Amino acid sequence: MILSLGMFAFSIPTLAHDELQRRSDWRHARTGRVGARDATQYVGPGDDKVSINGSAFAELSDGRASLDRLREMADSGDAWPLLDGAGRVYGAFVIESIDERQKVFLPDGTPRQIDFGIDLLRVEDPEGYSA
Repeated sequence: MILSLGMFAFSIPTLAHDELQRRSDWRHARTGRVGARDATQYVGPGDDKVSINGSAFAELSDGRASLDRLREMADSGDAWPLLDGAGRVYGAFVIESIDERQKVFLPDGTPRQIDFGIDLLRVEDPEGYSA
């Protein structure tokens, strides 16, 4: 397992990603001042987003079935724990979007390659997942 979102394991037989990008924001309230920079006050954490990108190949995995499973997870609206193969827990995330691009088709219409992108948003930990 390279990465896990809930019970879905990203791996060669399912979906193996080749890129994971994380962006964390923090919120600061601003008050304008004359002749000086704005005054700021830290008000808490902002968005914490993870993007997972990769390609699935028909010879190695059933990428379409795996993406369908992730879409079912997204349809539930539930938050899922995200952790990597080294055991690092990132927290609870919801699936915001899934992009799919099919390329190089076999005679029956099956794509030999599916490029995918999955965007996750961290939410309050319903089960106390730590990060």
